[in-house]
Amino acid sequence: MKSIAALQAVVTATPFDGEPSDAELNAIELEMPLILADVALLDAQIMTIDRTPTELDERRIRRARRRVLATRRDLINRAATVSGGAA
Repeated sequence: MKSIAALQAVVTATPFDGEPSDAELNAIELEMPLILADVALLDAQIMTIDRTPTELDERRIRRARRRVLATRRDLINRAATVSGGAA
């Protein structure tokens, strides 16, 4: 049986400073429109949890879903353009 103490140096070789790297921050910034669209959809859905959705609520949810889908499409197309390949 191996002792875990022998592997500790490998596991803790690079200390985690708790801050995201520049690459992670750039990825978050690129995905921010999708994050905001998802939040808007959740807000629209949460408003109707404890009541029957009105016609206005249903339109708001549909509009938020379309915004999420359009934003996802745009991100995928941008990634395909940057990588130089077709999706």
